[in-house]
Amino acid sequence: MANQSTYRTFDYCDLGFIDYQQAWDLQKEIFSKRTKDEICDTFFMLEHPHTYTLGKVAEKENLISSEDQLKELGVSVYEIDRGGDITYHGPGQIVGYPIIKLSDWKEDTHEYLRGLEEVIMKVCADYGLETHRNPKYTGVWISERKIAAIGIKVSRWTTMHGFAFNVNTDLNYFSGIIPCGIKDKEVTSLKHELGNEISIEAVKEKLVEKFKEVFAYHTYSVKEKVNYLTTVVDVP
Repeated sequence: MANQSTYRTFDYCDLGFIDYQQAWDLQKEIFSKRTKDEICDTFFMLEHPHTYTLGKVAEKENLISSEDQLKELGVSVYEIDRGGDITYHGPGQIVGYPIIKLSDWKEDTHEYLRGLEEVIMKVCADYGLETHRNPKYTGVWISERKIAAIGIKVSRWTTMHGFAFNVNTDLNYFSGIIPCGIKDKEVTSLKHELGNEISIEAVKEKLVEKFKEVFAYHTYSVKEKVNYLTTVVDVP
């Protein structure tokens, strides 16, 4: 565990709506700088256009949609370097990418995953929702319905990728895949559980505060997206 006398901070940036490849390239750049201690820990939150991503252990047959269906729905597909199987990203879903050095907190990947779950569980509790962990599957659950998926990469005790939290997500897009390779479970969202549209900005504010709390930071700095990007994709 990190020395409790160490002053810990991170940079937070809301990247808004951004193409998956662009965000992935940015992650790799920031990851490289963090491993060299050129920057402090960094936490991005954002939304992606319709995208399916397959982790390193994903089964290809869990992508149900045909190429024609993917084209018709405007869904991009990426095979990426995180753990986990296949998942969906899209508008109304908050994606979080913490790029942090675990050596300054706990050199424990299992504890890190539990920490990410705890962040989202605390936010759900603020909305009056009772959540839990499933001992077989990483993520956050409401009964048998998954509200947040988590898939990470850790190298040199520095993290990449992160969580996908369904807020106002169009859950129909999950029908094109077997989410996380789990055939007998459903997915859900804050909107579905609460019966009304939820402010994305309000949820992001809660997430960054819970992230600070769970991972024992003293403070954080808010950075503008122009510090990281020259081009930002607008919502269509």
